[in-house]
Amino acid sequence: MPQSNIIVLSVIIVNYNVKYFLEQCLFSVYKAGQHIAMEVIVVDNFSSDGSRAYLEPAFPEATFYWNKENLGFAKACNLGLKHAKGEYILFLNPDTIVGEDCFERCIDFLRSHTQSGALGVRMIDESGSFLKESKRAFPSPAASFFKLSGLAGLFPRSGFFAKYYLGNLDEFQTHEADVIAGAFMMIKKNILDITGGFDEAFFMYGEDIDLSYRIQKQGYKNYYYPGVTILHFKGKSTPQKNIRYVRMFYGAMRVFVNKHYGKRKAGVYNFCIQTAIWLRGAIAHLLYLVQNNVNAIKKRNLESALEVLIIGEEERYNQVLTVMNDTNSRKTRRIGILPGEQNVTKNLSTIKDILKRHHIRNIVVCEGEQSFAEIIKLTGLLDSRGVRIGIHAAGSKGITGGLHAGNDL
Repeated sequence: MPQSNIIVLSVIIVNYNVKYFLEQCLFSVYKAGQHIAMEVIVVDNFSSDGSRAYLEPAFPEATFYWNKENLGFAKACNLGLKHAKGEYILFLNPDTIVGEDCFERCIDFLRSHTQSGALGVRMIDESGSFLKESKRAFPSPAASFFKLSGLAGLFPRSGFFAKYYLGNLDEFQTHEADVIAGAFMMIKKNILDITGGFDEAFFMYGEDIDLSYRIQKQGYKNYYYPGVTILHFKGKSTPQKNIRYVRMFYGAMRVFVNKHYGKRKAGVYNFCIQTAIWLRGAIAHLLYLVQNNVNAIKKRNLESALEVLIIGEEERYNQVLTVMNDTNSRKTRRIGILPGEQNVTKNLSTIKDILKRHHIRNIVVCEGEQSFAEIIKLTGLLDSRGVRIGIHAAGSKGITGGLHAGNDL
């Protein structure tokens, strides 16, 4: 970090039992902040996976706060914000990877847009699929009903059915957006001084919607900025999208609606969402009835799912093998590719050929030989191939992604 008495960027990360993901995340954060006066604040919500012993010695430059109970996302973020000194604040999920130029590009955007409030970026998952929550509208009864009932998924580009995710707006173009996702939410500190941080009435979900709303109420604009793409290993410290998720999401939306909308509109909203929950529950039950067939298919594909393509020079390749040997009791076929001095995306045709010939569904890329930005780019280029990307950062002790694991190298 450059020598300066002024902190430009404060990165606030809340951790809960995802030490391997957070380790890789922190390596990418420090690469992205190497030319910025930056501080990193990690707030741990009483993890039980040994996060403190694993992470604190590895990142002495970070500031850690170790809570004695799970405070929830909003309260933990506010604890970090209380100690933050940066001109810009970034709330970042621990299961994310950012490219080396990510922070500088985002700060430049906010500086050049004087009325900007919060900034979000384009997010993809470990299979390269675009994450729709990168840009969202404020919840309305209809938009929330279409989302929770599944209709938004049937018409993903509709400005009517997919309004919740602004599906009619191009994911590769900059737009004003109502809601910026809390997974990557960069805000000017002077705006947070006006609005305050997250509302602690939200334990999980909805707090980013509420803060985005309050920022707009102060006359500032929230932006979706696809000039930066990050990798988000979605849902690693939160429930998957089952009926439990639906109920938690509904509870958060109810808090938001009761807070910001009138009683009449809140009543209509609550009726629509209860109906959507009933529909989602019925769909989940139907899916359960056919799960045995799905499991049979998965079983037949198990052998190919265990094959792994490791991209790295010999020393790093062997490090990955050591981690996988010590943490996976299952027998795993491993195929290595040594790309030499070339960027990994320049070997794209070779990689696709190997994936096709060997039916591989998992890749581990050794960062250091390849930049984080290059790994994110590769992930996007492999979109829709059913392949999951994992990362072994230079200096790390683990792997994260489809084969998240770790050991003491």
